[in-house]
Amino acid sequence: MAALTASQAPGAVSASQAVEPVPKPAPAEHGPSVSGDTPYRTDLPPLRPRKAASAQGAPGGALPATVFAAYRRAEAELARTAPGCRLRWQLLAAIGQVESGQARGGRVTPDGTTVTPILGPRLTGGAYAVVPDTDGGAYDGDAAYDRAVGPMQFIPSTWAHWGADGNGDGHADPDNVYDAALAAGRYLCAGGRDLSNPADLDRAILGYNHSDAYLRTVRAWYAYYLTGHRVVPDASGASRDRPKPSRPKTPKPSPKPSEDRKPGPGPSRTPPAPPASPSASPSRTPDVPKASETPLVPLPRPTLTLPGGGVLPDPGPLTSNG
Repeated sequence: MAALTASQAPGAVSASQAVEPVPKPAPAEHGPSVSGDTPYRTDLPPLRPRKAASAQGAPGGALPATVFAAYRRAEAELARTAPGCRLRWQLLAAIGQVESGQARGGRVTPDGTTVTPILGPRLTGGAYAVVPDTDGGAYDGDAAYDRAVGPMQFIPSTWAHWGADGNGDGHADPDNVYDAALAAGRYLCAGGRDLSNPADLDRAILGYNHSDAYLRTVRAWYAYYLTGHRVVPDASGASRDRPKPSRPKTPKPSPKPSEDRKPGPGPSRTPPAPPASPSASPSRTPDVPKASETPLVPLPRPTLTLPGGGVLPDPGPLTSNG
């Protein structure tokens, strides 16, 4: 009845039946958004996160280990440098889910860098903002127009202002999830925002993308992660998808000689026999001369006497070679 009467002409609803107006979200900041209003993932979280996780094994919205660590580190850093912001890592997880599906399911190297670049469309106008190139293609590889870069989808102009070194390697890289998470946290906390205040929270989210639908989607994922989360290993294909090194790997030694190896100098390929060990005992087998080198030795002629006194005739000289 309240819904029906609220649509009637003014004065038809009593003061006790009046419906309080829903406060509008705080307006987004002027200028280009963090992402340049580029496309984002519109899928919503499951209704039962834990049961869906156990049934499917690799549920949507699960947090890869390295990505999760990056969000927690950014939360700890902002708690130290901007305690009044009250940033929770779950908000970074919600934006990371909507912007890149948690770095495409955790396809990152151990230091947090994406295995392959995550790039938004060219910001040439039409459905997107018009953002001419601001970085000479250094981050997005495009020297004509800017593109959103990395797991948190910063356009180069916003990265130039908010970029941060989240993993302590001395370099701020939008393709690194530690750096990008800290940069996103710095932006969300800018201007003295208190993210426990719904108006400040909405203003911060809309600064990422000037869209009410975007705000609702991020809010849904934020609520989802506040009720629970599941940490899973980084994407199993990450190591296979890494760029190949510019130099070929050193081949492992083969247990057998190479088939195409050329023989060394010399008429024979037969390796010489190994020298005898000095400590080895001498052989007991006497040297036997070859048959061609043995001299013929005359043998004594036997005399055979026959019964009755007869003697066999002499057969001639007999010889033997031993």
